[in-house]
Amino acid sequence: MNKKDLIKKITEKKEFSNLPKTDLKIAFEKFYKEDNPDYQNIKLTRNFLRKVYSSFTSRKLLNLKYKDFKWVLMKHKSTKERFDFYDGIYSRVLKDFEKSKDISIIDLGSGVNGFSFEFLRKINSNVKYFGVEAIGQLVNLNNLYFKKNKLNGKTYHFSLFEVEKVLDLIKKQKGKKIVFLFKVIDSLEVMKRDYSKELLKKIVSYSDMVALSFATKSLGKRTKFRVQRGWILNFIDENFKKEDDFEFGGERYIVFKKN
Repeated sequence: MNKKDLIKKITEKKEFSNLPKTDLKIAFEKFYKEDNPDYQNIKLTRNFLRKVYSSFTSRKLLNLKYKDFKWVLMKHKSTKERFDFYDGIYSRVLKDFEKSKDISIIDLGSGVNGFSFEFLRKINSNVKYFGVEAIGQLVNLNNLYFKKNKLNGKTYHFSLFEVEKVLDLIKKQKGKKIVFLFKVIDSLEVMKRDYSKELLKKIVSYSDMVALSFATKSLGKRTKFRVQRGWILNFIDENFKKEDDFEFGGERYIVFKKN
């Protein structure tokens, strides 16, 4: 099979059926070898995509059904471990924007974090939420939740590697703009080294604040591990103004803005 047919074959698995073409091509090219049999190129790419995109997500979330926001947040590993700390996290991240009359959250690599809208509007009732997510089923699930509850939110289905689309989404929002990148940088770096730096340099220019997080404990076991994040911490210190640095529930948050 040619490359186009191989990529199409990869998407026959439901969990990969609604990933952006950009992400599929990047992943495929990382493992494709002309001398490999087709099944091996397919298998290696699927294993990689599963690690990057599906490891945190319950299969139940890939079936579009309306569920209570708490149920959904507890079915996704990242949001489950964040659930008891949302009030504290959002209070710290949005402490300078509690009284803003026009405020937009742009959540990059959002997963099901749109279901935390209830926690956001406790901090500021004027909040608007815009997510960007690669897994199409999760995009639909978020948007069903927003529609059913008449919330001022929307999740978009495109790749974070489509940087112009990311920038357009940020730039067209009015008022205060806060960008979330929760547990995203590792996945970006696995796909394309140093892309996180490239992305941050561009989005910070159009944002009032950026909140980035990474795990400090292993998922499930909740055991502390030594996290080597000097490369991103140094980059932030050298290029931006750090506003806060804190940890909740095995997740470290760095809040910063342009100098």
